[in-house]
Amino acid sequence: MLARQRQDMILDEVRRTGAVQVSDLVQRLGVSDMTIRRDLDALAARGAVEKVYGGATSVLDRSTDEPGFEAKSVYQPAEKEAIAERAARLVRPGSAIGLSAGTTTWTLARHLDDVADLTVVTNSVRIADVLQQRGRADRTVILTGGVRTPSDALVGPVAVRALHSLHLDLVFLGVHGMSTRAGFTTPNLDESETNRALARAANRLVVIADHAKWSTVGISTIVGLEEADVLISDDGLPEEARRVLGERIAELSIAPVSGERGESADSTYEDTMRAESEQ
Repeated sequence: MLARQRQDMILDEVRRTGAVQVSDLVQRLGVSDMTIRRDLDALAARGAVEKVYGGATSVLDRSTDEPGFEAKSVYQPAEKEAIAERAARLVRPGSAIGLSAGTTTWTLARHLDDVADLTVVTNSVRIADVLQQRGRADRTVILTGGVRTPSDALVGPVAVRALHSLHLDLVFLGVHGMSTRAGFTTPNLDESETNRALARAANRLVVIADHAKWSTVGISTIVGLEEADVLISDDGLPEEARRVLGERIAELSIAPVSGERGESADSTYEDTMRAESEQ
């Protein structure tokens, strides 16, 4: 197992339980004490965990904690790639789409090169830059304007006003967390209002969120679970979460992260969820 894969597993456990112990990780991952400590050092250096005696704890304990773009970009990169590839299949030539700010939507923007005659509305400078750098003459990129957040979203009254009069075929919404009680959430109140306006502009709302977002709750709800037409996640999403989300959302799509997890099981699950939603 590569160091990055091992560190992603450790980070998942920290996010799930709030803390990990070196001794438990040694036994679980089958590596030495020193290897685990080096992994924790690397995660702490990235700001992903806080080292404590004998282990590490989460640094995102509060619903208002908002990591910056660079910090978030190291979380679940393989999962985000898989989700973005699946999401890009929904985009048709000639459509108008919205992309909220975030690292998963930023990854999606990099998968849209082959879509012709596309209009993209976004509140992310980084996403706008990615799309403009591709140099397609048949692409229109509209940046909302607004006040910049730590995660590089443009938010506030300027952004909200820009979105109120728009009508978009698809909106792809990245989120900080998702839960049964709170729905899809963010740690930033202004970003919540802006993302809510973007979601309301959608003919079809697609939430894209990796498995680590499950049971994470930010201070403000963007939309409820039932308001999403589609949720695209990865195959690390727990079975219980799949059951709950599948009951609340019209279409749940699970993107396989690696060949080891298998395309056939993924397709079977999607077909089952789609059939149930049509009943």
